Amino acid sequence: MGKGIVPWDYDLSLLTIGLQAQDYLSCGFDQADLIITAGYDLVEYSPRHWNPDGDKPIIHIDFTPSEVDAFYQPQVEIVADVRETLELLGKEVKGCKDISYPKTLRSAILKEFEVNAADPGFPVKPQRILHDIRQVLDREDILISDVGAHKIWIARMFPTYLPNTVIISNGFAAMGIALPGAVAAKLVHPDRKVLAVCGDGGFVMTCYELETARRLGLPFVVLIFNDNGFGLIKWKQEKKFGHEFATNLSNPDFVKLAESYGAKGFRIGSASELIPVLKEAFTLKVPSVVDVPVDYSENFRFMERLGQFICPL
Repeated sequence: MGKGIVPWDYDLSLLTIGLQAQDYLSCGFDQADLIITAGYDLVEYSPRHWNPDGDKPIIHIDFTPSEVDAFYQPQVEIVADVRETLELLGKEVKGCKDISYPKTLRSAILKEFEVNAADPGFPVKPQRILHDIRQVLDREDILISDVGAHKIWIARMFPTYLPNTVIISNGFAAMGIALPGAVAAKLVHPDRKVLAVCGDGGFVMTCYELETARRLGLPFVVLIFNDNGFGLIKWKQEKKFGHEFATNLSNPDFVKLAESYGAKGFRIGSASELIPVLKEAFTLKVPSVVDVPVDYSENFRFMERLGQFICPL
């Protein structure tokens, strides 16, 4: 949820944490001799994942005192305004003499992210969709992520450079946030491109908000990761039980649905069509819906690669 606080292209950034019990970020935590948490919520990413032995020295910075458990017992607590605290600490911290390991780990992470970023296959790989979205959006433009398998890909892999330019529903993680969220984002920032990214399941939960967007004259774009099912639930079911149950959907024609609300509808027929379609959609004066068939078999290949990731020395 804090994507963009540290810019993606900052050479010491290790990108997003909190997605898996074991991920490339575990390498960074394993090597750390001090953990500083700012505005950290145990519910979002349990400390047992990144401090399994409960032996890491921790400095807790937040507006409220820390919650503690066997894996999270701060040595120092700073209960104060987070921004002001970080600004004051920033004036005192002199830096680290050896920053070679974070840079080595960062290089390994970015190399992993290049896999399938230019894949021409169809249905489109999630990595290709995110790569192409980033080519169309400027650094200050806004992406609102709904809840679903696409959220895992966005949270982990979508380059983000500024705070509050990628909004992700987490915690209770209610589906259906992307479209109404885009309405709000466009009202607040009418001068920026706004992209709502959702799965087909999340989109149909609040698709009537297209009428709201059309009535208010808000020209943003909705991109649907379409797998004709509840992709994230299927992913979790197959991971835990070895099979899925009741996760397949029978979708409407999303192009005609968009047009019925006075919006513009597009359907992608090849990976190469996505960038030009997005560029066209952002020139329109009405909301647009872009239906993108997605290859979610990548979810399982991703988990396999994750298990094989070797921390650089």
